[in-house]
Amino acid sequence: METLERFQQNRRVIEDFTARTLATIPSNYARLVYLSSLRDLASGRYRHEGLAAVYPEESVQQALAHCHEEVFLRILETPLEQQEWDLRSCLGGLEGDFWGVVARWQELDFHRVLLPLGVQGYLQDLFCSNLRALLGILAEEHSSLQPTA
Repeated sequence: METLERFQQNRRVIEDFTARTLATIPSNYARLVYLSSLRDLASGRYRHEGLAAVYPEESVQQALAHCHEEVFLRILETPLEQQEWDLRSCLGGLEGDFWGVVARWQELDFHRVLLPLGVQGYLQDLFCSNLRALLGILAEEHSSLQPTA
């Protein structure tokens, strides 16, 4: 019976989080960035004060890890052309100059931080390869827009 109760609790956390938080974020890449920002890189634990005030800690951890993986997989299931527009939307919503953000993400290999924990290696490789290619397309577009000297 404990397993069923835990499942129902996790489901409530997921429904609450997706309806109140994720639904307000306009793109899948932006959702992935947000979910990644909730995870402490040293411990791998997620921190969300609002959920933690209402739900048991372990339910919050499991629910956020589940949401993180689901958004990650949704991106991988999306055609690259749509991923490009989704990524543009995400990067355009971040602080700083759009082209500067593209350059920093390329330089820092930022995509590694976006990966959910425990995801299979081939999916990590596919995601990283796709994101590097998309960032390369954006960087090439920027360089083609620059006046030649």
